[in-house]
Amino acid sequence: MSEIQETLLQSLEAFQSTQLVKNKYENILEHLDSGVILFDSEGVLTFINVQMARLLEISRKSLTGLTLLQILRHPQLSRYKKKKILRIYRETIFHRKRYHELSDETGRQWLLTVTYGDQMDGDFLFSVKDVSDFKQIEQTAYRNDKLAMLGKISASIAHEIRNPLTAIRGFIQLLRPHLTKLGKDEYARIILTEIDRANDIIYEFLNSSKPSAPQTTVIPVSSLLKEVVLLTESEALMNGCEVVLLDESTPLHISVDVKQIKQVILNIIKNAMDAIADQGHEHTGRIEIRTRKDQKNVNICISDNGKGMDHITLSHLFDPFFTTKESGTGLGLSVSYRIIKNHRGYISVDSKVGKGTEFVISLPVVEMS
Repeated sequence: MSEIQETLLQSLEAFQSTQLVKNKYENILEHLDSGVILFDSEGVLTFINVQMARLLEISRKSLTGLTLLQILRHPQLSRYKKKKILRIYRETIFHRKRYHELSDETGRQWLLTVTYGDQMDGDFLFSVKDVSDFKQIEQTAYRNDKLAMLGKISASIAHEIRNPLTAIRGFIQLLRPHLTKLGKDEYARIILTEIDRANDIIYEFLNSSKPSAPQTTVIPVSSLLKEVVLLTESEALMNGCEVVLLDESTPLHISVDVKQIKQVILNIIKNAMDAIADQGHEHTGRIEIRTRKDQKNVNICISDNGKGMDHITLSHLFDPFFTTKESGTGLGLSVSYRIIKNHRGYISVDSKVGKGTEFVISLPVVEMS
């Protein structure tokens, strides 16, 4: 074999080896759980993987070879996605921004990373990763920190206010005989009543920000829910809605602090009534309470056909002091979150504007022998 043939053979083998490596890496990129898209220096799309095409909801064949302007004119690209792409383009080109946080129509959170520069030879590489789970963990940690801080602040406030109130109460009781002689006993009575009311408010705030350890009792879920329905039926009728209990036929038991869990469910139902009331008097409201067993948990599902919530409201729903009501304190759901957590359970919510809301309270099931 001549030297020329050997050289050609070596070149062919090197090319085949390079092509195999290229195909291998392209195959990896195509099946990543992150979306990947590559534009060359001329602005032409040269590569897009399966996940990115799925996110854009357009076939890969119809995208490859298009410029950004042609993609924006694509008939299958939604208006919502066009706005997002334009925003990313402006922030990347004009502000040299490399990281973008996005949310889609369903509320999922995405992190988009842009890579460009000398190492890319003029190309622009965009990668998108679903970070919803990480965001949820981050929000849970942030919420727990806020709840812990709230507990410390409330305990400090309660201590600082209760001490002077106790002193004032004591002096008023000492002065009461003198006020009685002056015919002003009514003043003393009003002052003592208002001091007691202030103490009650402090106690409620302290108790709400830091729920006590649950005093658990094993009870049937159905009996708890039937009692809650009885407590809310009359108020529901006055608000123009009905509360319907769709109970599981199989008896399910949970070990809970009945008072605390009742407080959580009543709070959610009250919020559902408010959401239905916001729809107007002509709207027929319906609140459904259902139970189902899911592996080791009992799920109590409370759904309504009220006004629903947007993604921003949902993301802050369990934060202390966050409220959309004029007269709300923003403590109801944050306390409910803490109570369920103390019962080794969890609470989740799904909502769409104009379609209603569903809360799911999951608690460990107790197997009865």
